[in-house]
Amino acid sequence: MSLATEPAPSAPGRKAAPPRVAMVGAGQLARMTHQAAISLGVELRVLANSESDPAVRAGAEHIIGSYRDIDDLRNLAAGCDVLTFDHEGVPVEHLTALEQQGINLNPGAASKRLAQDKLHSREVLTDLGFPTPPWTFASTPEDFRSFTSHHGWPVVAKAPRGGYDGRGVWMIESLGEACELLDGSTDGFIIEPLVNIERELAVLIVRSTGGERASYPVVETIQRDAMCREIHAPAPVSSKVSARATAMASEIAAVTGATGVLAVEFFLTPDGLLVNELALRPHNSGHFTIEGCVTSQFEQHLRAVLGLPLGLPSLIAPAVSTFNIVGQPDGTDPRSQLERVLEVPGAHVHLYGKSPRPGRKLGHVTVCGQDPEPVREAARLAAATLERSRS
Repeated sequence: MSLATEPAPSAPGRKAAPPRVAMVGAGQLARMTHQAAISLGVELRVLANSESDPAVRAGAEHIIGSYRDIDDLRNLAAGCDVLTFDHEGVPVEHLTALEQQGINLNPGAASKRLAQDKLHSREVLTDLGFPTPPWTFASTPEDFRSFTSHHGWPVVAKAPRGGYDGRGVWMIESLGEACELLDGSTDGFIIEPLVNIERELAVLIVRSTGGERASYPVVETIQRDAMCREIHAPAPVSSKVSARATAMASEIAAVTGATGVLAVEFFLTPDGLLVNELALRPHNSGHFTIEGCVTSQFEQHLRAVLGLPLGLPSLIAPAVSTFNIVGQPDGTDPRSQLERVLEVPGAHVHLYGKSPRPGRKLGHVTVCGQDPEPVREAARLAAATLERSRS
């Protein structure tokens, strides 16, 4: 064997220091990242709001603090190799300041802003030539009036920052409704016409600090009440559409300098693909990768932000479906249904340890198999079982 191919021997008695990652946030995304970190021997520290946060309850090292407090962010990053995120809430000015102070952020402040500031994202994507829905920024009734004179009513209004799972999105049917919306805001809104959507798609691109990239299969996401409820892989679209979506997402990752997981959400319309939104972190549309792919999005994110070689993103089965578990009006706790749901063949259950609340994401289930329809039905049955009252 050539000496050039052999690893360098370790010094006797010396132990390799484990990589240390700091993650802003301690929700379910941090919880699942923690589970991946354990397998890799990576030490993960999270910034939590309270001891009851999902990642904390799963045993992650943590500090209690606020992502709005730059001192708490500094304390989180102290002694860690990299600072990363499980949400989009950190003020951009804090990210910039941390970067200027020499803290290693992945993704960096400029890239992260694309996911945090939807207005900035639309401006950048439009300038780079990526197709998006027609849009404008509206801060006055006249802005709404001018836009609808060309595109008609209704319009979709989106808060530039902070919206997710249906929050920060409004369907506006008239100028009167627009005026009511404006009365409650000082920030204005992105507005766009109601697009003729055939399917909603998502692509996860992982880009490491060294520029290595991995692309997960294109998935279809199905929304109910403006919240993602189902993810199906691979998406039931043509190879041409899949290739185009993957190519666009990969190009966005490259030109924006994204690191870690980048989720690109698309609308598939009769006229082609439109870029809807970006997320620079592990994403709901990638939960299927835990059981459905060789390497999960959570492991890939850790590998990428630490500059480690990426894993294979390929599916392990021809069909994979994931359904989110959402809190019901009667306050049913899905944990009370654990015995019943485990009777569903092939169901992989993930419960996040969160207190039940109507409309709150409490977990997800994934099923893998050979044929899309039976796989989808099994996942639907498992989800319905967890959301069902015991009565």
